[in-house]
Amino acid sequence: MSTATLSIDLDAIAANWRALDKASASGVQTAAVVKADAYGLGITRVARALAQAGARRFFVAVAEEGATLRQVLGPGPQICILSGHMPGDTDMIGDLDLTPMLNSLDQVTRHLESLPGQAFGVQLDTGMNRLGMEEPEWEAIAPFVLEAGPELLMSHLACADDPDHGLNETQLATFLAMTNGTGVPRSLAATGGILLGPKYHFDLTRPGIGLYGGRPYEAARPAVTLSLPVIQTRAVAPGEAVGYSCAWIAEAPSTVATLSAGYADGLPRSLSNNAVLWDGDTPCPLIGRVSMDLITVDISHLPQIPRYLDIIGPNQSADDLADIAGTIGYEILTGLSSRYTRRYYEGTA
Repeated sequence: MSTATLSIDLDAIAANWRALDKASASGVQTAAVVKADAYGLGITRVARALAQAGARRFFVAVAEEGATLRQVLGPGPQICILSGHMPGDTDMIGDLDLTPMLNSLDQVTRHLESLPGQAFGVQLDTGMNRLGMEEPEWEAIAPFVLEAGPELLMSHLACADDPDHGLNETQLATFLAMTNGTGVPRSLAATGGILLGPKYHFDLTRPGIGLYGGRPYEAARPAVTLSLPVIQTRAVAPGEAVGYSCAWIAEAPSTVATLSAGYADGLPRSLSNNAVLWDGDTPCPLIGRVSMDLITVDISHLPQIPRYLDIIGPNQSADDLADIAGTIGYEILTGLSSRYTRRYYEGTA
């Protein structure tokens, strides 16, 4: 088989959800964020595993993702749409019992006029300047919106992965000022917010990246292994070049393996001449350029030719790979190619 294998440990994802649920304050509901195809790992299998673990509320980015998730989970679990109620979303929201997090006066008007009585929440901007209503807009319409009965008031922390960042306390204070006395359930914390402590937890937490083994949840169980098959090997003489632009030239007799994966599969070109793959516990340097479908690796020091090498696994997480590439683990995970053969493991814990 010439396609790479992405192995996903559903037991680890479920265990991470249970641990973050336990880390949330007593009486707090723990949701699960499964947007972007469950961070690239496959929403069908991942969402079902999370539901079996106990998650009853899920967050996705857009209504189309919510429609897919409703097909996966069936009736019952609440599915919240972070982009709110956009033009064209009305039928999906109404027919599939989705809960939009309304972000503006326009969205409030659209939702309450087109789907009166349909569940909704409100997203507030407490300092991130991305989604949600700012204080003046919220103050102007809060009495009207609260009378309509929102199910949730939420905001999002910009710097929760940095516990010492002053914006965390500023956003918390703003959120309290905007929501105290409303009597509506509240949510401020995603994974990083959970780790900041109980004062950030309110009534609902929304872990995302921590479910999949990513920072800032350092205690997470690893959930992902990405193994790239060796397609061909060759002997390279001193002075010979490998790959595009002669970016790597052998200084000694070398054995070079060509592996099936490249930037079309979510391996950033910035990994060129700069990353390591693993044969068990033995590191093997990536040499030359990352091309569209292929990479090359120096395996001269291995006693035998491997069938595959791991680029994500026990010795190198998605975050570690992201550090090398100059990006973040979120981008590595969500960029994982549809060409990868996904294999799911559960029931092994």
